[in-house]
Parts: sequence; structure tokens; C-alpha cells
Amino acid sequence: MTRLVTRIVVVRHGHVDGIDPPRFRGCAEFPLSELGRRQAEALGRRVARGWQPDAIYTSNLSRCIDTGTAIERATGAPASVLGELADIDYGQWQGLTHDRVESLWPGPARMWFSKPDMALIPGGETLAQVLVRVMSVLHFVLLKHAGQTVVLVGHDSVNRVLLLHCLGLSLSHYWQLRQTPCCVNECTFEDDSFVIQRINETGHLIGV
Repeated sequence: MTRLVTRIVVVRHGHVDGIDPPRFRGCAEFPLSELGRRQAEALGRRVARGWQPDAIYTSNLSRCIDTGTAIERATGAPASVLGELADIDYGQWQGLTHDRVESLWPGPARMWFSKPDMALIPGGETLAQVLVRVMSVLHFVLLKHAGQTVVLVGHDSVNRVLLLHCLGLSLSHYWQLRQTPCCVNECTFEDDSFVIQRINETGHLIGV
């Protein structure tokens, strides 16, 4: 009997100017920088070399849409928006630097950086709420694309939550994963369980 394997390639969008100094970007629009566009092109070539995706789904923010478009050009797979892949809603922190948030909300900020699974962001989402969105994405992919290869173009936060779920780890491990701009992660779903094949691969960005 042939084993049905669904392959999910999870990538992060390219560099944006809001990354340095560290800033709570969330649902705010930050377009790809020139570096980010070069990274997206390199990512497209990497995906085309490694897989033959059947579909590409991106967050509804332009930095992910533009990264997904670069992958679409390189692979020929259709790209479409999936709103559940949007970055975490940082509420009142959105758009502010980490230093600014730490000065205005010292307690909640300390909790975010030490116990993110318990943090309450003023006016924003919890990681548990992000996990609900992530699970809906995975259910959608597994139902619609069983036995196929799908690329998901997301954000730092949503990707970490997705990978932790696939690893069977709690959200308390959030800071133990790294998601570099235009990195590649890969997981497969087979025999009713997820298997992680790679995390935060960035070799394709050397020299970009």
C-alpha cells in the first residue's frame, strides 16, 4: 500500500526595514526592502530546486504576498492569500520598538520575553489564539492538498507556533526557535503524524 505523504514547506517573508532595530511589526504593513526582494528571489530558486509545489499560500500582508509571488515565478505553482497566516496582532504594541514597549509596559513586556505562552499583549492576541489559526491552516492543507506539496509563506511568530505544534511542543518553547527572513522549514504529514525534515535553513541566502 502506497503511503500518502503531504509535504508542507514553511517559509518566512524577506527582510523589511522594520526588523532592525527590533520592532513589534505584527499586522502593520512593512514592504520588502531591496535586500528582502533579493532574498525572495533566492528563496524562489531554492524552492524550485527542492520541490515541485502544487500550491502556495501567503499571509495577507504585502511582505508575504511579494515573497510568495517570487516563489510563484520560480516554480509555476499558483499563489493565493490565506488570512489565517497573518502575523500576531500586537495590539497597542504594534509598530513600536522593543525598547519603547519595555519602557511603557514593563510587566507585560517582561512576561512576553520570559513566558510568552502566558503573556497578555494589551489589545492584541495571545499565542494560544495564534495557535488556533495555525491549526485551521494545517487542517485546511491536509484536507485540500492530501498527498501534495504546499508552500506556506508566513511570519516569524506564526511560523514558530506552527513548528512547535508539529513538533508536539508547548508554546513555552517559543523563543527556542529561530526564523530568519526567507528561511526554509519543511515538515511532512505521514502515518497521522508530523515529521520535521528541516528548520530555519538559510544556505540559499549566502551572498545575497
